[in-house]
Amino acid sequence: MEKKYSVIKNKNIDHLKTLVSALPEEPGVYQYFDENNTIIYVGKAKRLKRRVASYFNKVHDSAKTNIMVRKIVDIKHIVVESEGDALLLENNLIKKYQPRYNVLLKDDKSFPWICIKKEAYPRVQVTRHLMKDGSEYFGPYTSVKMVRILMDMIRSLYQLRTCNLRLSDEGIRDLKFKVCLEFHIGNCKAPCVGKESRESYEQTIQDIRNILKGNIGTVTSHLKEKIQNLAADFKFEEAHIIKEKLELLAKYQSKSTIVNPSINNIDIYSILDDENFAYVNFLKVVNGAIIQAHTIEMKKKLDESKEDLLALAITEIRLKIFSTAKEILVPFELDLPIQNIRFVVPQRGDKRKLLDLSLRNVNYYRLEKLKKGDKSLKQLHSDRIVQTMKTDLRLKDAPVHIECFDNSNIQGAHPVASCVVFRNARPFKKDYRHFNIKTVVGANDFASMEEIIYRRYRRLLEEGKSLPQLILIDGGKGQLGAALNSLDKLDLRGKISVIGIAKRLEEIYFPGDPYPLYLDKNSETLKTIQHLRNESHRFAITFHRQKRSKAFISSELDKIQGIGPKSVQKLIQRFKSVDNVRIATIADLESELGKSKALTVYKHFN
Repeated sequence: MEKKYSVIKNKNIDHLKTLVSALPEEPGVYQYFDENNTIIYVGKAKRLKRRVASYFNKVHDSAKTNIMVRKIVDIKHIVVESEGDALLLENNLIKKYQPRYNVLLKDDKSFPWICIKKEAYPRVQVTRHLMKDGSEYFGPYTSVKMVRILMDMIRSLYQLRTCNLRLSDEGIRDLKFKVCLEFHIGNCKAPCVGKESRESYEQTIQDIRNILKGNIGTVTSHLKEKIQNLAADFKFEEAHIIKEKLELLAKYQSKSTIVNPSINNIDIYSILDDENFAYVNFLKVVNGAIIQAHTIEMKKKLDESKEDLLALAITEIRLKIFSTAKEILVPFELDLPIQNIRFVVPQRGDKRKLLDLSLRNVNYYRLEKLKKGDKSLKQLHSDRIVQTMKTDLRLKDAPVHIECFDNSNIQGAHPVASCVVFRNARPFKKDYRHFNIKTVVGANDFASMEEIIYRRYRRLLEEGKSLPQLILIDGGKGQLGAALNSLDKLDLRGKISVIGIAKRLEEIYFPGDPYPLYLDKNSETLKTIQHLRNESHRFAITFHRQKRSKAFISSELDKIQGIGPKSVQKLIQRFKSVDNVRIATIADLESELGKSKALTVYKHFN
């Protein structure tokens, strides 16, 4: 039975239907393109044809998904060997193209590594760059604090060289090197002059290697054996130094261990989401100790499920930290095709405690974001102001979308107007508009207001765009009445709330009410209205100044015989002012007007 694609409103549906019918029933990645040939969505599929067809054979519950489908003009796909390969390819393409309707991973950190250099008497360093130089790299560490703790502990336990000398056994024998300050202050045993053997230094590096791998038990056993040997030789002072190092290791291990040491090399993931964002926490446990912890934030674009979001986050984090864990703890069943990986939803015991710890971490992270002024917190603040305005102004609808109008002219010259838009009680500058007054002659603020209100809302109606819940007019009863005349012509009277604000005493006027409303000067409603009024005034004045400035330049240049309007426009765009044109060289003028006109302009000013 043929699928009914016609339920989705897309003018390219016939072309898309042909593309879908040609898709294979194999694993792969699909890409949706809009009319500008821009990728707007990337997805993975176990069966490409079936998954892509699902976008076009029904109306989706999510409005965002329906909007995206209507914008699709072309479909491309890439077939891969397995669903796991599709998952990796999808992740890479999303990071490369950042499609409009894909989840945005807000995590661009470069994580640090601890590097054991490939050299004689290796140095141990922190780096953020992996080099293919044969050195050993441990990490990456998602916590800089963890790296500092490890490096401080390593420096306390062991005396390693930090110099850039190219040490060799021959150079040490030939006394090519000299000790430095690090030896004198006890931070290095000076292998450069043979005061520490190569075998002893290599044992130190092996201990560090074990610590970085999480095998602290091996290092502890080695140190205990060393204490016994020193004590047997009556070297009690040296034994005491080793004992202090052993206590330092035990202290570090006691801070890290939160479950029994038999839990080895597992990853833990948890997720928390709200309407706009999702947060995923990651913990890595080796030998019962947490050695890595990280939380990422994801910006939702469509109504993605928790399962899809967690799958994307796991793929991204595993790639970034080069995880080799074969077991992953998750809060719910997850169908994620990663080879040789076992997903476990723990119900009790130490593994459940680890998952609960991860859940607490992701919750703390979200709360911290809110405290720091996250958008969600701002939204709550905006919602409260909007509801307060609805109550204070006795409106039937919450004024989520407000538009404010103001006129500007000097004795009727260059009359202009402005419209500023607030959404959720905040400026939405993308929707600000300027108006040149076209039908009014002279300084007539009432007629000017009537014209711009009519033009603004006639256009919104013609384009099918949403109307505001509140219109604010900068002026008293006269301007308010003019605005209402236009709304009557458009049959919008009563469908949009309209108020006027008089500047002198901040009186709020309502249609048909001769008595103004006086709001408390500290109220959030009045402050928001004043913000709207001031913003519209600023926007109108700025536009008016630009008009006057251009008019002055044009009038001066128009006096030049032989220079037409197009040439004047070129001069305005290039030189910005008459003074700049006056001091311009012949060469500069020629680059805009050619030799003949350039000479005319030059002679006019010189």
